[in-house]
Amino acid sequence: MHAFARSHNIPCDLNACNTIDVIYDAAQWTQAHEAVAAMRAAMPAGDPAAEYEFYEPSEVRERFYVHDGEYAGREEKVHGGMGYFAGSLSAYKFGVGVLKLCLEKGLNLQTNTAAVGLERTGNGWIVRTPRGEISARRVVLATNGYTAALLKEFQGIIVPMRGQITAQRPGMAVPSGGSLPTSYSMIYEKGYEYMISRPAGSRFAGDIIMGGGLVRAPADGLYEYGTTDDATLNEGISDYLKETTSRYFGPDWGEDHPEGRIRKEWTGIMGFTPDGFPFVGEMPGQKGLWVSCGFQGHGMVLCWESARALVEMLEGREGEELDSWFPPVFRVSEDRLTKWFEGRLHTSVVPRAGE
Repeated sequence: MHAFARSHNIPCDLNACNTIDVIYDAAQWTQAHEAVAAMRAAMPAGDPAAEYEFYEPSEVRERFYVHDGEYAGREEKVHGGMGYFAGSLSAYKFGVGVLKLCLEKGLNLQTNTAAVGLERTGNGWIVRTPRGEISARRVVLATNGYTAALLKEFQGIIVPMRGQITAQRPGMAVPSGGSLPTSYSMIYEKGYEYMISRPAGSRFAGDIIMGGGLVRAPADGLYEYGTTDDATLNEGISDYLKETTSRYFGPDWGEDHPEGRIRKEWTGIMGFTPDGFPFVGEMPGQKGLWVSCGFQGHGMVLCWESARALVEMLEGREGEELDSWFPPVFRVSEDRLTKWFEGRLHTSVVPRAGE
């Protein structure tokens, strides 16, 4: 994505950098080592995808400015950190840049026009909107958490879930004015937060973008599942996210910014699936109907290449070359469409009733 943005001159606050997973749970720390060992065993020697570095607690605190803390009366200690190459960009600016390129190639973009219905016809499909109908030989649903609204086969399979984000002005003691050299995940028992800082030279440089907090809500955030309203906030998650930065950064946060800590807060709807993988490909038995959706909140790292794979399939370029880089478990299959979503984080699956 970064290479595409650079080669097409899309200004989207590109920031190629390392990231650090700060781990506050002993079991998660053990699992991190096991996962890296599995990655290194699976990847060819020297492959950059398997390049990870582990840090002891003292090094995490010194290099990355995060500290032990306490939540709900329970002490949470840094067990260690795991670093690897990552990066960030403005998804909105990147998306606008891609759309502009498509418009130059003849894309007909109908903004503020909801797709409210989908019907099969003899030669293809009809998409219904409040402004009329569109007939097409092939239709692609890139609708993520909203997919079941148009395609009932995904009811209970791709489940919407509301996530929440804050943009926080950096504390007065945060190094580099808040424009930190890495992005972060703070991983604890049952959950995590994820964080980037706005890079130097960007608008609101140094702002801390912190999201997550789901399992800190009542019932581990159960009531955020099935929610499609991204115009409101969960106040419990709001209260939690607002205090995360000063708790994680401790003395390296300092006093709040004179204009206040919170600049902005918002929500967005994600799509979760029974096995934790997206659905990509042509719907079984429904010629001309294609999907690329269900990204578990990981669309920033999965959408781009999933779209590339979908184009390969649409153009009939199947086979070993595609399977060499695109995981077959991401493909739509009749078997995957028989499994219900039962809970987050790659939980177990069961057949539909009666099967």
